[in-house]
Amino acid sequence: MYRVSYHLIHFARALLAGVAVATLWVNLAPASYYDAMEWRLFPLPFPDWLVPAHARVTLISLTSEALMALVYFLLAKELWEANTLERGALHGRRGGLPLLATLGACLGAVLVWLAVSTLVETAEEARFGTGWALPIGADVMLCYLLGRRILGAGSPALHMLLLITIGADLAGLAVQGLAFPDQPLRLVWLLLPLSASVMVWWLAGRHAGSTRESDRQRALHLWPYALAGLVGGGGVLAAGLPGALGLLPVIPAIPHAERAFGLFAEAEEFLHDPLNRLAHLLVWPIVAVMFLFGLTHGGIDLAAFGPTTITTLAAFWIGKPLGLLAGVWLAARLLGIALPPGIGWPQFGRIALLIGIGFTGPALALESAVPGGAMAEAARMGLALSLLPAVVLAIRPFGRG
Repeated sequence: MYRVSYHLIHFARALLAGVAVATLWVNLAPASYYDAMEWRLFPLPFPDWLVPAHARVTLISLTSEALMALVYFLLAKELWEANTLERGALHGRRGGLPLLATLGACLGAVLVWLAVSTLVETAEEARFGTGWALPIGADVMLCYLLGRRILGAGSPALHMLLLITIGADLAGLAVQGLAFPDQPLRLVWLLLPLSASVMVWWLAGRHAGSTRESDRQRALHLWPYALAGLVGGGGVLAAGLPGALGLLPVIPAIPHAERAFGLFAEAEEFLHDPLNRLAHLLVWPIVAVMFLFGLTHGGIDLAAFGPTTITTLAAFWIGKPLGLLAGVWLAARLLGIALPPGIGWPQFGRIALLIGIGFTGPALALESAVPGGAMAEAARMGLALSLLPAVVLAIRPFGRG
């Protein structure tokens, strides 16, 4: 079994540190916290037809719309390699069970959200289905941190957990952007990242396998891919989609390793293809980004408990686990897909518990998923409380057989 890079632990700890600082700050001095988070950093020098007039660059928007793109680039890179490379965890028929498990978890969360919100939601601004996309996302870093304790650092179930959480996290952001576009015609801006990716592949990426040394060297330079990512990120923002998805279109254009070594494998630190070199350069900046994300999106108002908190917890504690197990059952019993070696139903039960953790992805979608104010803060408290079962189990783990 391959070794997972310890960088994931650093990411999770940085996130928790940011959340701890933000929670103390917002409860001891809420006015200064919100003033600092919403302070306008600098004006945007763009016309209204490109950037809405109400758009402001604050520490919150800078983190969520720009810096988090680095995090999702790293997550999408791992998922891309798992799908396309030789021996990838999602390559060919191997991807059937993780895909159905992820779809089941996402669908279960949405259905329970819709059902419970109709029973308990009393917020004046809430309508039927408000916020249904919120529980689709997951938390890769925190699930991994607690999963090491519950499943075991060398367990194959831990790698299945990573596959499912990465897929759910990316799906949550994509659904949030595509299901609620501000202006559907703005989606034409997606031609910009598509064009940038095709162009950088034509000018550089496609030469990685050339027999000429000069062509191969051209493909190894990192700046063309960084430039294409910057241009593409602007197009994604202009299209009205979450800026965190901005770097994803360029990933297929970047030359990569010939075979997969596993999700976040330590072995990848010794690879020198452009995609892995870019990932290596992003590791320590992402530690800072995760702290900033916790600081800007993790302030938990301890007095914010409300109906949306109950709806959020029901979606994560009931809908996601049951949906995941239903997806696995569908894959194994009806479609005849064998369970992966070393992962039986007890392990999938623990994965189902861990998938009920929802913080990073849902917190990133919180601003657009539900109305602001009390409803948003109640949902944020629900996201924080979703960690409790896994934390308790990590402190007192049961057998891992």
